[in-house]
Amino acid sequence: MLKQPVARVETVTETLHGFTWDDPYRWMEDWHGEELREWVTAQGEFTTEYLNALPNRDRLLKRINELSLAGSEISTIKPGNGLYFYMRHDSGEGLAKLVVRTGLAGPEKVLINPNSLAGEVHSALDWFFPSPDGKLVGYGLSQGGSEESLLHILDVASGENLPETISRTRFGTVKWQADSQSFFYRRQPEKVPGIPDADFSNMRVKVHLHRLGDDPENDQVVLGRGLNPHIELGPTDLPYLATFASNSWVLGVVVHGVLNELTLYALPSLAELLDGPEKAQWVKLADVEDNVTGYAVRGETIYLKTHQNALRYKVIATSLDQPDLAGAKVIIPASQAVIEQIFIAGDYLLTRDLEAGLGKMRRVKLAGDGSAGEPEPIDLPFDGTILEVATEEDKPEALIVTTAWTVSQRVYHLQIEAGNPQDTGWLEPSSVDFSGVEAHEVFATSKDGTQVPLSIIHKKGLKLDGRNPTLVMGYGNYGLIVYPSAFNPAMLAWYELGGVLGVAHIRGGGEFGKEWHLAGQKLNKQNNVDDFIACAEYLIEKGYTSPPYLAGEGVSGGGIPSGNSLVQRPELWAVMVMKVAVTNFLRFEHTENGPPNVPEFGSTTAEEGFLALQLADSYHQVKDGEKYPAALVTTGLNDPRVVLWQATKMAARLQAASASGKPVLLRVEKQGGHGMGSTRFQINAELADKLAFLLEQFKKD
Repeated sequence: MLKQPVARVETVTETLHGFTWDDPYRWMEDWHGEELREWVTAQGEFTTEYLNALPNRDRLLKRINELSLAGSEISTIKPGNGLYFYMRHDSGEGLAKLVVRTGLAGPEKVLINPNSLAGEVHSALDWFFPSPDGKLVGYGLSQGGSEESLLHILDVASGENLPETISRTRFGTVKWQADSQSFFYRRQPEKVPGIPDADFSNMRVKVHLHRLGDDPENDQVVLGRGLNPHIELGPTDLPYLATFASNSWVLGVVVHGVLNELTLYALPSLAELLDGPEKAQWVKLADVEDNVTGYAVRGETIYLKTHQNALRYKVIATSLDQPDLAGAKVIIPASQAVIEQIFIAGDYLLTRDLEAGLGKMRRVKLAGDGSAGEPEPIDLPFDGTILEVATEEDKPEALIVTTAWTVSQRVYHLQIEAGNPQDTGWLEPSSVDFSGVEAHEVFATSKDGTQVPLSIIHKKGLKLDGRNPTLVMGYGNYGLIVYPSAFNPAMLAWYELGGVLGVAHIRGGGEFGKEWHLAGQKLNKQNNVDDFIACAEYLIEKGYTSPPYLAGEGVSGGGIPSGNSLVQRPELWAVMVMKVAVTNFLRFEHTENGPPNVPEFGSTTAEEGFLALQLADSYHQVKDGEKYPAALVTTGLNDPRVVLWQATKMAARLQAASASGKPVLLRVEKQGGHGMGSTRFQINAELADKLAFLLEQFKKD
């Protein structure tokens, strides 16, 4: 048996805003250094050997692989010109592929299949954008889960790539011009060696114009920081262009890091932009304080989704030619439903809503003068989660991808006037039998009395004796919604063993709109942790489980509820899983992806931001000699979002501090990143490792 390596301690003491704290593993922030690489390699090898030896691991992996073979999934549908492009992830394949279908009933044609690409490291399809005529597709490929996309251009008819490729297109967008011979795209600047990661934000991008056949290195910059005096762009701002089939207008859209609120600019035509990007007379339509988080355009009217005096959002309309947000018409007033997205489809405005945890849709008939009818509900085939809505500007129809805890994905075609979605038949129902599984939607009472939604899934007839193996998951960041129903056939392996899954819809997310987000953000982050603990205590109180059989999990920003509930209530848990998680928030802004996240978490440069980060940071709250539960900390060597040392510092600190004798493992994915671009086989292996580890620790108690 390999020996788990011990991390060297070299304490750095820091004082900010009157607070002093020690950081024993600051040296790990030299994450390209040989010492950390050797330590991570040894930790990973120890963990692999440990997990592979667990008695349930091989059985679980076999069952998970079997279950994952039973069904396919579809995502990212992009219709146009009678064609339907989309990603299809078939059972038995590691990665999703790009296909095209002519008409709703036409056969599929595979365009890009990453599973068949040669190379020692797997390549994943990050994104794709078809040209208006459907003859070309711009798409991004990256290796090993890195999301470092390389832009290619595919000829749909021949299946061959055009000669040019464009590098540095992470988080890429491609906006084709009407001629299908040129497009706008986002590109990062080339990184200069020696510049600190935080000074080279991965959001410092520009929008370029590429004409087919030209050298990309000579592409014209049309939108970028300092280019045009009418457009304000900061170092973490992410700009892109939007054009429309119904008019000649072009929008300049600025995303401010992870902030949901947009800044919108408008030009009457592309010609003005192309004639001189530095001279274009952009007009600002909306800024951050207008609280606009989504838009749709039809003719001369722009429809805006905003939480201005409407914490669950409303939709307003104003003219592109003479914008007036103060006098804008209210098209859909605020209600109990949270408006997630808006779409134009022919003469209709559609909304994708969330109401009482269920996906809903509404339609509004639009008139040519910018007026609109009353919102009307659309009947959906079953209660569950809407994963995706795809529309075309000029067609009164939509494609809807939906699912539920016990219902596999379906793709429906909606004729909006008729209002009766029909199954496209693009997906066969999963052969995995979930008839023996049930789901409950309940509320747990948090420390301050707030009612927190909790989804509970388990096999039918479960005995509530407090001894069921239970995993509760929580996130609560960015105003993102953790959907209360999503079919995952692999989890049947857990339910078959009597396992319970709890999904905590904690504050900081968007389940109840902007109010829910703000109630768990920055200085309110303790609410996020209290909600997670309250959901765990509910499961104990109702007899589902008890501390010796209870595990928690947080992914990415979910390191806040998982890490902080670990250090604040160590006796509550048998195991804590922190997956590609941020736990050392006081140092996060010093990473490449840190500055764009300042709007969500705060900055140490201001006292209020420092205090917010201190609340979120669980690494600095770990105490020597405390009896901590077992922990599984995961990281990917190619993660562009949460840097490697966030995991290594937390794992090392827990390994050194815990007096319980329970294992603290660092699981390392050598050819993985933040989870995007991971193969099905990587995902299955990680799930088997996690569940086997949980069962082993539960058994010991």
